[in-house]
Amino acid sequence: MTLNLTFAAHITGANEATRQISGIVVPFGKTGNTSAGPVIFEVGSISNPDPKPVKFLLQHDAMRPIGKAIEFQVTPGGITGTFKVSNTTAGSDALVEAADGLRDGLSVGAQIDKYTIQDGVMRVTAAKIVEVSLVHAPAFSDAVVTDVAASEAEADPDTIQEEEQVSEQPIATPEVEVEAAAAPVVQASSPIQTAPRLNITAAGYLEASIKQMTGDEDARAYVRAADDSTSTNTGLTLPQHLQEFYTNTIADRPAINAVSRQALVSSGMSFTVPNLGTAPTVAATAEGSAPSETGMTSTYLTGTVVKYAGMNDVSWELIDRSSPEFYSELLSQMANSYAKATDSAVLTALASGTQAATTAATAAGFISYVGTESAACFAGSKKKARNVVINTDWWGTLLGATDTAGRPLFTASNAQNNPGVLSGQGIDGNIMGLNVYVDPYTSVSTKIDDSAFIIAPEAITWYEAPTTRLQVQLIETGQVRVGVYGYGCALLKDATGVRRFNLT
Repeated sequence: MTLNLTFAAHITGANEATRQISGIVVPFGKTGNTSAGPVIFEVGSISNPDPKPVKFLLQHDAMRPIGKAIEFQVTPGGITGTFKVSNTTAGSDALVEAADGLRDGLSVGAQIDKYTIQDGVMRVTAAKIVEVSLVHAPAFSDAVVTDVAASEAEADPDTIQEEEQVSEQPIATPEVEVEAAAAPVVQASSPIQTAPRLNITAAGYLEASIKQMTGDEDARAYVRAADDSTSTNTGLTLPQHLQEFYTNTIADRPAINAVSRQALVSSGMSFTVPNLGTAPTVAATAEGSAPSETGMTSTYLTGTVVKYAGMNDVSWELIDRSSPEFYSELLSQMANSYAKATDSAVLTALASGTQAATTAATAAGFISYVGTESAACFAGSKKKARNVVINTDWWGTLLGATDTAGRPLFTASNAQNNPGVLSGQGIDGNIMGLNVYVDPYTSVSTKIDDSAFIIAPEAITWYEAPTTRLQVQLIETGQVRVGVYGYGCALLKDATGVRRFNLT
């Protein structure tokens, strides 16, 4: 069976002198969110890729080629690629965008030939590269551009032919004798000419104001430069419209990361999982006596499959005539919304766990909660607690927690009796041996009931099928309907393995 998928990572360099873009295109052993869901490329899954048939595209659009691959190198960490960008307008624009960090992702279209699914993650063992694109939103954080260059002397032969065919008929002009002008110099990225900066001071301005009265041209220029600014003469200093797109959404799913994961069954809207009812027993038996017999029984847990879907209708005009990043950003935001919906489903399942013993909404109370409920989790489920999901209010409280001397408990770099480490720069850490996952999607925002969950991952599983993206043209309106959907099930297998925070 063969699958086609795309994934992306940051470019490491764009060289405008040689018109080349380089970077890691396939990192080995790293998890990336691709068009087929979480994917890991195993070491050796792509061996000796041939660069000759691989085109360099813009945003995976086969109608917008901007160059071709010239070299692939296989390393223990992944596959790096170097691409020659054609000397066209689109190619030059792409070089500038890559050099400025506006479009800084290398995205690979890979044909997957062999793979396995483990804990909901596709592990690829055999694949080949179909195409590589320059994009703005990478999925693998390890791939970066190493070089971008634009040598006018090394114009691509195909490009020269295209430029020679641009003008087939001469444009009629009046027969006026004009002075010959030098041919313009074509540059992929021209430097901006700026006037020298003046170190304007109050004393210098006063001195120049006096000297200009005597005809001193330097002093007159000094005063004119000091007086002319964007506050007194706006001219054409218009605000720039940047390609940066700020959002308040995330692609992370903290609650799902804190539980166990499995691939969803291929058909049906429900499934069953065998569950131990009565366990067989073994006991000390006297010599010559028959051992006791306890028959093992089992039951079934039933999981209900839920579809998570969303769509967006977009006009062709918006896709064709707006920034190329719009469509990619739309897909990115839909993926983020899918992440929120599925993460919230796991949080709902966690709320059916066992209510913990009451404790205070303080750092000391949280430490007591971890100590008491970690032990209760093992006693009930016979599975050890390894993770804890908390809301942002708990995160702030624990970040600011101090001992009686005012020293931080969880943020000290070299604590003598370290109960754990948290960081304001990331959402993960650990407290008393539990991995911490901060989840902004919890149903409660304060330190009350169900504001934290201690979890034995085996006690709850998120089953998921790869997400699918649909694109359909609506004939009656001329719009494009983009849909994202997938199937998942959050199944709580043992309520004693999930301990819900309970406020005193």
